[in-house]
Amino acid sequence: MIAQAIDFTMKKHEGQFRMGGDPYYKHPIQVMNILIRKGITKTAYLLTALFHDLLEDTDATDKEILDLGNKRVLNAVKLLTKTEGYDMHTYIEGIKSNLMARMIKLADRLHNLLSAVVANKKFQLRYIKETERYYLDLAKGTVFEDDINNALNALKRIAHD
Repeated sequence: MIAQAIDFTMKKHEGQFRMGGDPYYKHPIQVMNILIRKGITKTAYLLTALFHDLLEDTDATDKEILDLGNKRVLNAVKLLTKTEGYDMHTYIEGIKSNLMARMIKLADRLHNLLSAVVANKKFQLRYIKETERYYLDLAKGTVFEDDINNALNALKRIAHD
């Protein structure tokens, strides 16, 4: 099931690239691997990690995600999807309401913080501010709290050099 989901994710993100030039599909795989390293190994969580950017960044459909996952996976992916004109406070509150979405978002934020070292200073400063405003509270009391704080502090050192 996970292998099929990885193949699907790779196909859907084909031709997309991250800052620094890595193929985009590596990001959801890394988010999944972060969960695994934190001891979060339930299949629904791993599928949600792989699918978390599909509705936002590809032509993947609700039905495809439902068919490869289940209603819980689709619901979490929808909570993680930023829609046009979204309100950040409402977006974060939705994620807070769903433990699975919260854990995937924190693993996603951690990977993005670690990856932001290749971004320009303007992006880094905006990302630091956004992390401080929204994600430190989201991470409080979770297995991601220390990692996000450490990654944030490392990015601050880079951005302020």
